[in-house]
Amino acid sequence: MAGSSTEWATRLFTSVMQQVDVRQRMRSIVFVEDAKLRVGEQQIDLGLFRRVLLASIGKAAVPMAEHMIAVLADTLPFDGLVVGPGSWTGAPGVRYIQGDHPVPSEASYRAGKELLALARTADRDTLVLFLISGGASALAEVPLDPAISSEDMSLFYGRLLHAGLPIERTNLLRKHFSAIKGGRLAAAAGNATRCTLLISDVPPGKLNVVGSGPSLLDTSTVEQRLHLLAEMEHVLTLPESLRRFSLSMPETPRHLPEGRVPALCIPILSSDSLIEAASAILSAEGYRVIVDNSCDDWDYRAAAEYLIARAVRASTDGKPVCILSAGEVTVAVQGEAGLGGRNLQWALEAARLIKGRKDCSAMSVGSDGIDGNSPVAGAVVDGSSWRRALAAGFDPQRALDTFNAYPLFAAIGDSIRFGHSGNNIRDLRVVTIP
Repeated sequence: MAGSSTEWATRLFTSVMQQVDVRQRMRSIVFVEDAKLRVGEQQIDLGLFRRVLLASIGKAAVPMAEHMIAVLADTLPFDGLVVGPGSWTGAPGVRYIQGDHPVPSEASYRAGKELLALARTADRDTLVLFLISGGASALAEVPLDPAISSEDMSLFYGRLLHAGLPIERTNLLRKHFSAIKGGRLAAAAGNATRCTLLISDVPPGKLNVVGSGPSLLDTSTVEQRLHLLAEMEHVLTLPESLRRFSLSMPETPRHLPEGRVPALCIPILSSDSLIEAASAILSAEGYRVIVDNSCDDWDYRAAAEYLIARAVRASTDGKPVCILSAGEVTVAVQGEAGLGGRNLQWALEAARLIKGRKDCSAMSVGSDGIDGNSPVAGAVVDGSSWRRALAAGFDPQRALDTFNAYPLFAAIGDSIRFGHSGNNIRDLRVVTIP
C-alpha cells in the first residue's frame, strides 16, 4: 500500500488545499470599489478615515496580509504588523515578526508587546483591520500580570498542549491570563473602527475562540475558568506565578467601544470549506460521500472507532462509500511524548482497528500541513499498515502508548508530507470502503 494509497491521499489533500487557498478566497471576496472596502456582503467607506492599521496574526497571517496590502496600496496611509510562523520579507510600512507555535517564544512575546503598542496609536479616524487565523494564540502573547514571566507562560502553554482539552476550553484558559486575548487587543485600539477577518480553526459559530479572540468581545468568565481548572487539576498544574494571579484575576472586557462604523467580523474560510472541497473531489471519483462531524473534539480513540464503524455500516450496498469528518480530536498525553500529533495518533489507532481488512482505508491530515511536532501533515492507513509496521521492526502499540507515531509512519511510507500550507481550518479525516 505504501506507494499507491499514499500517492492518492497526497493528491487528494493537495487538491483540497488548492480549493481552499487563502489568497484565492481573499481575492474573490475582499476588494476596494468606489472608495469602499468590500468584504463579501459588507462594506466600509474608506473616506471616513485618515489611516489604516493592519494587525495580521496566525498561520495564514502572511497571505491574508499580502492581499490586504495590495488592495489598500493606493487608498489610505497604513501601518502594520504581521506575525506568522515562517519567514517573510514584509512590505513598506509593515513590520514582520516570526513567532513560534505551539509554545510562545521570546519573539512571540515581543510580537504581543508590539501589537499592543500599535493598537494604542489608533484613534477615531483609524480603521483597524485584524486578520486572525489559527495559531495566533502562541505566535503572539503578553502575560496580563507583569509578575508572570515568559518562561512560566510558555510552561503553561506546554502543559495545556498535553492536557487533552478541546480548542475552545484551551483558549478559554489562555484568554484570562493574556494582555492581548479575549478582546484586550481590540480594547487597546480605543474608539477606532474595527474590522476582523477570520480563517477559522474552531467549531462553527465560535468565532471569538479563533486565536483566543484578540479582536472580539469575549463571552467567557473567570468563574468558567475556575471551574475548568478545578476539573482539570489532575492533569494540569499551573506554574506558581499563574496560580497566584488567578486568585485575583479580572474579567476580560465586557464592552468594546465602537468607532465611526460598527465593528465587523467576517469569516473567510472554515472547516466547512474543507468539507465542501473534499466532498466535491471524492464525489467526482465515484464515492457516495457522507459527512459526519459529530466526533469533533472527541478523544482520538473514540473518534477512530466511531468513524470506521460508520463507514462499515454505510457500505452494505456494495457501492464505494466515503465518510468525511472535519474538526479536531483530542489527545491527552501521559509522560514524555515522542514525535507526532493528533492526526498521526488517530491514523495509527485507525490502523489498529482495521488491521487485516482488505476493504478499508483511513487518513487524517491537518490543514496547516504540519501535525504536532512532526514534519508531516498526517498519514493514510489500510489493513496492512499494522503488519507492515511490525515487519519494519516497530511495535505499533508502543508507538501509540508513547505518542510516537511519526517514526513508524515515515518508515513504512504512510505519512503525507505537504509542508506549511499558509492556512489553518482544522483537520480532515477520510474513511473509504471502495
